[in-house]
Order: sequence, then structure tokens, then C-alpha cells
Amino acid sequence: MEKGEEIRVALCFICTLGIMFYFTGMRILLIIATILFNVLSVHAQLLKKDSLMRLLPLAKEDTNKVHLLYALSDQYETSEPEKAKQYVRQAGDLSRKLNFETGIFKYNRYLAYISAYQSEYDSMLYYSEVVLELARNKKDTFNIGVSLFNIGEAYKYKSEYEKGLEYTLQAVNMLEGKGYSNIESNLYGGLQGTYLMLKQYDKAIGYGIKSVELGRKMENKGSLVSSLTNLANCYAEVKNFPEAKKNYAEAIALAQETGNKSVEAMCYEGLTDIALKEKRTGDILVYAQKALALHTETGNNYGIMASNQGLSIYYLYKKDFTIAADHAQKALKIAEEENFLEGKAEVLSTLSAIAFATNDFDMALKYGDESKKITEKIFTESVAQKDAQLRVQYETEKKDNQIKLQKAEIERKSTLNYVLIGGAAALLIIALLSYRNYRHKQKLQQQRIIELETEKKLAATEAVLKGEEKERTRLAKDLHDGLGGMLSGIKYSLNTMKGNLIMTPDNAQAFERSMDMLDSSIKEMRRVAHNMMPEALVKFGLDTALKDLCNDTQQSGALEVRYQSINMEYAEVDQTTSITIYRIIQELINNVMKHAGARTAIVQVSKTNGAISITVEDDGKGFDSSLLGKGRGIGWSNIQSRVEFLKGKLDVQSAPGKGTSVHIELDS
Repeated sequence: MEKGEEIRVALCFICTLGIMFYFTGMRILLIIATILFNVLSVHAQLLKKDSLMRLLPLAKEDTNKVHLLYALSDQYETSEPEKAKQYVRQAGDLSRKLNFETGIFKYNRYLAYISAYQSEYDSMLYYSEVVLELARNKKDTFNIGVSLFNIGEAYKYKSEYEKGLEYTLQAVNMLEGKGYSNIESNLYGGLQGTYLMLKQYDKAIGYGIKSVELGRKMENKGSLVSSLTNLANCYAEVKNFPEAKKNYAEAIALAQETGNKSVEAMCYEGLTDIALKEKRTGDILVYAQKALALHTETGNNYGIMASNQGLSIYYLYKKDFTIAADHAQKALKIAEEENFLEGKAEVLSTLSAIAFATNDFDMALKYGDESKKITEKIFTESVAQKDAQLRVQYETEKKDNQIKLQKAEIERKSTLNYVLIGGAAALLIIALLSYRNYRHKQKLQQQRIIELETEKKLAATEAVLKGEEKERTRLAKDLHDGLGGMLSGIKYSLNTMKGNLIMTPDNAQAFERSMDMLDSSIKEMRRVAHNMMPEALVKFGLDTALKDLCNDTQQSGALEVRYQSINMEYAEVDQTTSITIYRIIQELINNVMKHAGARTAIVQVSKTNGAISITVEDDGKGFDSSLLGKGRGIGWSNIQSRVEFLKGKLDVQSAPGKGTSVHIELDS
């Protein structure tokens, strides 16, 4: 961050997502908090949208315009995130044009922030990882910790809790107690969300209260509104509804004051949840409709899905099954399109209830079965998370265990039982870990065997190919220097002899035919020698040799071949690779001439960032590509072995009557 350019680091938001499930009649609210940081200049805080918009046409193409574009993005990020993205992308393009490092850093941070608002968690993860890499390159400890935290929250959003906890705890260890007082409110909010996920409600509420107190102390409305929402969610989870409602009400007022429509919508989701538990059906409708409108306005697909689900439940209570099913189907469509597994399971459960209510028992059983399968899948994927939860629980209970040990004299018998149970549990854990370690070693050994076999196969292929090229080179030289020289000598001798002989017209004609045949033999010998080791490949490189190959094929009249090359004219390719690529293309062209019955073919070779791409297409009769692996043709086997030798990827697209396209990718 350039000194003097940024006045302060402001914590803009702890993005809180309320994800609602319906399992066994209980409504569980899972809260995940994300710390997302935004750097605002003094002008960006003071000026309004209109003032910023008036400045934009007058701004020069410099770093000041970059900051102006980011300031405009700040005005829209919680209310019109798509418009905010437009300004961020403009700022990013200008930053790259100016090679403005701070602007590039902020570009990725802003997009991660907005993606979280829109429930685009893959994008949030991607941009957070880019920020982490940039921070590590700059050795920026603060932003490394922040990025680790954001990556952890992204994984939690994606239901990958084990990874989420790993990154979150790394970030907490890096940031907590290091003097970053301006982020402590947000950090406590993140810890609150983590402990809530682990169902350690006392700790979650404790950190939530600290987060709110610090938000008030710093007079940071953006941080405070999120802390209040998180704390309200915690109270709702432990069924302390009066405290939950009070915090939701304050958070909604602040969200409306700051224009934070995303948090306002999430508060209405929480109030919808409480209304459902208290069976206040009228409030369910009001809150769910408000949440749906706000989520639709901000483009939050997860929120839209959750709000439609809430409305579906409301109309199910009202026995208006048609409208209930309509909202449920809308929620299901979003869940399927966005791959929201938990939400899909919830909606299917609701659809099952609607089907039962309308006596459609077949569909009810179908929806219920699908919901159960998804739930079981989620449970299976959460097994790894359980291990992390137990480790955290062990640390939090260590102090209690020490106190129990001090009471050993009073409770000797009970303590002995605890020791025996603990020992059995420890032995079981050790056995499980030992087995896991054994299985891991087995996999590593098997993987190493496969790698050695692959290396051996590649070494054998390399030896065969090099031996083949060496023999081709020797034969080409022998043909050209030996047989070629002899034939040229014979031709010279016959031409000399012709001048000293008196021949009849018939003999003279036969002599001329013999001379023509001798010329043809010399040309054919030279063509064979050239194919065995093209002189152009050795002297002028791969690109020139391939041009000659295609031109020679076209001049023969057997096939019209067009050659296209991209970035190959001055490309440096080692001789072994060049010869191998040449043989691959030569064999592919031969296959087209022998088998395809084609009129034209296109050969395209390109090099991008060190990777070489080869495409050979023809307009021939084509074939069933699924039968390709069953053939025993030596030519195709040679192509495959050469591609494997170069560690490339081979793709063949063909169908009867539709020609053939062979695409090969070779890494640098």
C-alpha cells in the first residue's frame, strides 16, 4: 500500500449468510462470517454517487482515476453488485495498463468481496487465492492473514468445512493479538461464526458480544451492522428470541441507513426463521417477501432460493398448495442450477410434504427419497469435518480435564473409570490413525510403482524413437551419398556414351526412355531419402520442414494440404521434439491419403506460452472414433507412442461422413 495514498484501512463488512435447512422438523440456522477488507480514501468516504459521477468524465487516465472507479464501486456494492463489478473491472483494466500494483491488488479483493454478496463462492475463493499470492509476494503479513481467513470462509460456504477450519485457524493464529486493533471486531465475528458451526454457543455468543462492543467503540457502522446480525443469529440458535429480535431490529435500521441491502435481507431471513418457530404465520409472509425482494435486487441466488423456500413453507401452512409448490419449484431450480446441495435437500423435503398434503403419494415418496440421498451425501462428506471438531473440542475441554484430575483422591473410582474409557478411546484413535497411515503408505507405494512403470515405458519409447531416427538418418545418408551418387554417375556415363554411339531410331528412342526412367529413379531415391530425414528440418527448423512437407504433398496431386502456423516461425524447439512432431504430422497426412478419401486437409501448428498445439483436419469419409483403440494399425500405434513420449494429450473427433479432426496438446 503506497504511503499517503490510503488514509486508513477500513473494515467494510462481515458478510453473514443465513442458510436454512429443514431436517426432522427442526430449523437449523448455520452462520458463516467472512472478513472482507476494503481500502477507502478520504474522498471516497465524503463524496456521494452524483459527485463521483461528475468527476469521472473529467478524470485523466492515471492512478487517481483508478481510485475514483473503486470509490464508485463502493457506492453500489451492497445495493447493485453487478454495477459495482463494472466499475471494478474498469479500474482493474486501467491498473494493468498503468502497471499499478495497488490497483491490481484491490481489483481481486473487491471482486472476492462482491462475489460473496452474490453467493458466487467459487469466484470468491478464486479471487481470495489471487490476493493471497500477491500478499505473499509482497511479504504483507496483514493481508496474508486476511486472505487466509477469506479463503477459509469461502470453503465453509462451499460446505468443505475441514478445509475451511484449517484456513480459518491459520488466519486467527496469524492475526489475533498482533496489534491489528482495527480488525479485532471482524476477527471476533469470524471466531463467533466458527464456534457457532461447532455448536459451542457460549463461546460464539461471547465473541459476538465482543465484536459488537468493538464495533460501537470504533463507530464503524459497516462492521457493527454485521456483528449485530451475527449475534442475533447466535441468540436465535439458542432460542433466545427476544435478544435475537432486538439485535435484528438494530441491524436492519443500520443496514437501511448505510444502504446495505444484503445484510438487511439476511436479517429478514433470521426473522422469518423465528416467526416459523413461533408459528406467527402473518410475520412469516411479511419477512420472507421483504427478504426475497432484497435478494432479487442484489442478485443473491442463495437468498432468492431461501426466501422462496420460506414462502413455500408459509403457503403450506395456509394449505394453499398450488402457490406453495410454485415457490418450492422456483427454489429447486436455483438449487439445481447453482449446485446448492443443502438447499436442494431442504426444498425436496418441502415438496415431499406438499405432495403428501395433496395425496400425491408417489411424488411424495420420490421427493423424500431424493432429499434423503442428498442428506446422506452431505453427511458422508462431513465426516472429515468431525475430526477437526473433535480436535477443537479437545483443546477447549483441556482445562476441565485438569480440574478433574485434581479431584482424583475424592473420586478415585470414577476417575479410574474415566481413565479406562479414555484409554480405550485413545487406543481406538491410535488404531484408526495407524490404519489410515498404513493405507496412505500403500497408496504412495502404488503410485510410485505406477510412476516407475511409466518412466520405464517412456525410456523404452525414447530409445526406440531415437534408434529409429538414427537408423533413418543413416539410411538417408547412404541412399543420398551412395546409391544417389552411383545413379548420377551412371547417368553421366550414359550421356557421354550417347555422343559416341550410332543408333537406329528405335534404339535411340529406347535409350531416351531408359534415361527418363533413370531420372525418375534418382528423383524417387531423393524423395525417399528426404522423407527419412528432411534436410530442411535439420537446417531450417520445424516450421520450414512442415511447410515443405505440406507443399510436397500438395504438388504430388494426391491431396490438397493447407499449412497454418502461429508463433512458430522463430520458435525454439529442440531437435528430438521437432523430429517427433514432424513424424506425427507426416503419419497423420499419410493416413488421410491412404484411408480418408479426402480432397483437402488443414495442418495447424501453434505455440503459446511454451505449449505446442497441433491440429490436422480433413473432409474425408470419417470413421467411428470409438473403434480407434481396437485397431492394430502400426501407423496409429506409432502416433500414440510418440505423443506419449512427448507427454502430450491426444484427442480424435470423427464420425462417418463428417471428416476427421486430430488435436494434440504438448506442454512446454
